[in-house]
Amino acid sequence: MKLKLLLTLIVVTLLTISKAQDNNGTYTNPILFADYSDPDVIRVKDDYYMVASSFTAFPGIPILHSKDLVNWKIINHVYQKLPFSWYNKPKHGKGSWAPSIRYHKGMFYVYVCSPDEGLFMARTTNPAEPWEFFHVADIAQWEDPCPFWDEDGNAYLAHSKLAGGPVIIHKMSADGTKLLDNGVIVYQNKVENPTLEGLKLMKRNGYYYIFAPAGGVSTGWQTVLRSKNIYGPYESKKVLDQGNTDVNGPHQGGFVDTQTGEWWFIHFQDRGAFGRIAHLQPGKWLSNNWPVIGIDDDGNGCGIPVKTFKKPNVGKIYPVAKPQTSDDFNSAKLGLQWQWQANPNPAWYSLSAKPGYIRLFADNSPTELGNLWYAGNLLLQKVSAPEQTCTTKLVFNPSEENEMAGLTVFGQYYTFLCLRQIKNQLRLSLVESGYKSEGFVPKELFGVDVKQNQVWLKCHIYADQTCSYSYSLNGKDFTEIPQRLKIKQGRWVGAKMGIACVNPNLAPVKKGFADFDFFEVEDK
Repeated sequence: MKLKLLLTLIVVTLLTISKAQDNNGTYTNPILFADYSDPDVIRVKDDYYMVASSFTAFPGIPILHSKDLVNWKIINHVYQKLPFSWYNKPKHGKGSWAPSIRYHKGMFYVYVCSPDEGLFMARTTNPAEPWEFFHVADIAQWEDPCPFWDEDGNAYLAHSKLAGGPVIIHKMSADGTKLLDNGVIVYQNKVENPTLEGLKLMKRNGYYYIFAPAGGVSTGWQTVLRSKNIYGPYESKKVLDQGNTDVNGPHQGGFVDTQTGEWWFIHFQDRGAFGRIAHLQPGKWLSNNWPVIGIDDDGNGCGIPVKTFKKPNVGKIYPVAKPQTSDDFNSAKLGLQWQWQANPNPAWYSLSAKPGYIRLFADNSPTELGNLWYAGNLLLQKVSAPEQTCTTKLVFNPSEENEMAGLTVFGQYYTFLCLRQIKNQLRLSLVESGYKSEGFVPKELFGVDVKQNQVWLKCHIYADQTCSYSYSLNGKDFTEIPQRLKIKQGRWVGAKMGIACVNPNLAPVKKGFADFDFFEVEDK
């Protein structure tokens, strides 16, 4: 199966044309059918870099790289963990919200707020290498910061407050590590601009511009504020909305220019269980110094999203690329597509205990009889296509009663096809569970006793936001479990898929483990 996975990866690389990139010089939205929520993007010379929210997935804030704004690969994360012990357990919906990325005098900067811990900044001279990470301000209820360095050397930071509070601008130290004042409210939300958030601050032709989504995640639009003075007063204009398209809530993203002078906007669209997926829209500046995004056929200065459009002119043609998915676990490090539900713990896994496999140890997760919602040691990645299949090979070595290991499609409601140790017998179980205010005790939907600890598990994901599972005892012949099950998003994030090994006992004595040979993802 390892050879099959390797051959599949080679064939995909050489022969497959990405659904985002057409073979006639155009692209089709979405450019990334995956939960890259709240994207921001910059260009440095011929390279484009994008960041997105991670919330409580770790490592946090992915750094993606592209040469043409259509084809992207993950190259790093801004941080490996957050410096607070409470993130050693899942804190769904907390963590990093709506980061911004900027480049200033040879240094890359990422700013981000968490709802409880305040403002953070990270910096590096190479986005693919480790980032320095600073806790700039310990204050709650801030969100969506963006730095700006003016021509006169002054530095500023814009942000809003939770629930779409007012726009606030602070003076900042030139090195970006300190705020120098309490901030000035420069714009209050109004009826025409409710719930302003996701701020992006820039300057052009003497105007200061604040790009800010308004109107809510799934139903909103993109607003731009502008003023000749950074402290206002600001006037506002809607520059992108849904119009007569099927792209709901087109807003919150980054506005970036190409080497050839074009302007482009990367934003998200809320697709329910699939998360907030990334679209690319053409943009331009009008003679009146307002931007417009998308296609503005009626000339009113507010565009609507495009489905298919000519690719950005970056001076060259670049090969197809997409963020990493499949993994044969032959590397000494985890692939960049993988994230945990809490601050990573080295005791959760090993890539060297059995070469060519990842070993997940049965970490103690006693809450609600093994409910994965409360377990930090889930190894997950984004669902990355409307229809896809993921397959893994599991060799399970439990040490205690009730330990379980397997394959999950995970959200506030999740399903888990796993091997379980029950009364010294291995049982293949399909379990459902998830989050409820009073707890959601896992329930078996399907089960069969097995006499071997090696199984192949497969999940099929469908465009109607459902999934089904199948299993094999020999790696060739798969038995389908005849149930279509719902897929549900997590807290502010799309559903994820991945693997887990947990011990739900209150007082475990031993710790079993599960070896996974590969994780193969195929788009349909």
